[in-house]
Amino acid sequence: MQWSLVIPLKPLTRAKSRLADTAADGVRPGLALAFAQDTVAAALTCTAVADVAVVTDDELAARELAALGARIVPDAPASGLNAALTHGAAVVRAVRRRTPVAALNADLPALRPAELAAVLGAAAEFSRAFLADAAELGTTLLTAGPEEELQPEFGIDSRFRHRASGAEELRLAGVDSVRQDVDTGDDLRAALALGVGPYTAAVSAGLLIPDS
Repeated sequence: MQWSLVIPLKPLTRAKSRLADTAADGVRPGLALAFAQDTVAAALTCTAVADVAVVTDDELAARELAALGARIVPDAPASGLNAALTHGAAVVRAVRRRTPVAALNADLPALRPAELAAVLGAAAEFSRAFLADAAELGTTLLTAGPEEELQPEFGIDSRFRHRASGAEELRLAGVDSVRQDVDTGDDLRAALALGVGPYTAAVSAGLLIPDS
């Protein structure tokens, strides 16, 4: 089974405000873009992924991520993360009607294609499934099979909301790179310890990453 991934990305100037203790205002947009570039680049080389659609209205991000091979979907609803994901999934399925769809966070700079393939392979056993983030409160990936709607419930405590919606929680070992999203300085330290992609490595070089 090959998946269509939908990756949401807010305007870079509004991204990653919780990294204020680690990166100045002028640096955070570049970090957010680098996270997305490493995420998209890794996803596009995953054997379980057919295509990647990025839902964004940020012109710079759209240009840079399209250059990597992503399809850019304008955020027509402009009503937040979950509306963007629902819209992106609908656009993807207008072209590939029965494709299985997965929503993936844009801030997974350590993402490993083989680990993503393992998660998607496990998700294929269920009509809907999700993977909790490293903090075990949020969600980094939500999947819907060919006959299912995505029904995203991202946001605060999304792990519990996705579970309550009927999605199966995937409990897998050895997929840390798919779980390690980056919201804080400690998250960035953890991602750097796993080994980030080249875009994040370049932008984060020289940053003072706070100890946990």
